[in-house]
Amino acid sequence: MPPLNTSRPSPVTLLLGIPGLEHLHVWIGIPFCSLYIVAVVGNVTILAVVRAERSLHEPMFLFLCMLSVTDLVLSTSTLPRMLCLFWLGAHDIAFDACLAQMFFIHSFTAMESGFFLAMAIDRYVAICHPLHHTTILTHAHIAKMGASIVLRGIAFFSPHPILLKQLPYCRTRIIAHTYCEFMAVVKLACMDTGGTKHYSLSMATIMGSCDAILIAVSYAFVLRSVFCLPTREASFTALGTCGSPVCVILVFYSTAGFSIFTHRFGKNVPAHIHIFIANMYLLLPPFLNPIVYGVRTKKIREHVLRILMIKVA
Repeated sequence: MPPLNTSRPSPVTLLLGIPGLEHLHVWIGIPFCSLYIVAVVGNVTILAVVRAERSLHEPMFLFLCMLSVTDLVLSTSTLPRMLCLFWLGAHDIAFDACLAQMFFIHSFTAMESGFFLAMAIDRYVAICHPLHHTTILTHAHIAKMGASIVLRGIAFFSPHPILLKQLPYCRTRIIAHTYCEFMAVVKLACMDTGGTKHYSLSMATIMGSCDAILIAVSYAFVLRSVFCLPTREASFTALGTCGSPVCVILVFYSTAGFSIFTHRFGKNVPAHIHIFIANMYLLLPPFLNPIVYGVRTKKIREHVLRILMIKVA
């Protein structure tokens, strides 16, 4: 009998779901599905409205479209597969499909962070330097910023599936998670993966921290300019355009940061809490972004209402 080859990855990997909450998978899938439906409908609506209305071809809305595409890819790469696990008990996933899902999750999460930063820069220029807004953020500059954000996400996280593909796998194929996260997959290898883990955590920490700091600095300058406006009404109006986006950004970075630092320091955090919160930074921003940037944006809201009124009439 030929020796067993342990250097090749198993053809099928099993996703366990949320450990300890398996009996609630069906019920957990209901709010997750609702979040996904709202995310898809909301982001598709934003893309359609901005595309149809030429007056919305401004930096803020162009960045919003890029964010909407990112949200659609991020949520679609995880939610349908997750719902199959919750409702149909489909735990198996091909290893190559697992690596592809992992790449989309990590690279598009990095893009999400980058577009939050781009939108913060847009708000800074619009409020602090309004006379130069159109000359600084031209369509050419917006395209370059968008392309650099996409390339950054791809460049920094393309090594992840390549590194994992080269590792030998000889342990259990069960991943205690709802999706193929890098740190969950790397634990299946039967060799020391300390360097690989440190690379992933370092990239995520450095990129997320730099974006978060620059966003905080941008909004700090915005707040300083807002409170210097001549009237209280103008201050409240400007502050309202920034308050809701800041809340969404805080949700994204707090949940993503919790997941990253739990891998590094939170050995005593229960697995079901860690995994549940790790799902939140993939589910909540795609759900909240269309509401915060769409429903609360007067131009988009008026355009959608005008379309609905025409169809009803």
